[in-house]
Amino acid sequence: MLYLWLKALHIVAIVCWFAGLFYLPRLFVYHAMSEDSVSRERFQTMERKLYRGIMMPSMIATLIFGIGMIAMNPGLFSTGGWLHAKLALVVLLIGYHHVCGAQMKRFARNENKRSHVFYRWFNEVPVLLLLAIVILVVVKPF
Repeated sequence: MLYLWLKALHIVAIVCWFAGLFYLPRLFVYHAMSEDSVSRERFQTMERKLYRGIMMPSMIATLIFGIGMIAMNPGLFSTGGWLHAKLALVVLLIGYHHVCGAQMKRFARNENKRSHVFYRWFNEVPVLLLLAIVILVVVKPF
């Protein structure tokens, strides 16, 4: 029963984390397009609150509940390579999360050098990772 609770909480945390991973780069698009200081300050505040208040706690919860599920069922590692591939993608996702945090700090220091077009493309990375992770978990292709 505890395993199912961990799984449910893991899924909720993933949904919250991905909501932030989808929205923060979208804020970067608008921030890069902003031309006045009032807008820039507003975006800095929104970005900081999203990253620190939603994304970071959700990422940590996702990892804790995921590790808990693996600890309760270590046999998952011998069921195939899908879990290893998924975990590799999760490591990439954590890296993307921290790249977003670094970019948020650049915006806060008014040091952004990239255009809104870059952030429109950057915003697609978590979509691709989510697609691959869901396929690995549901289909278990190997």
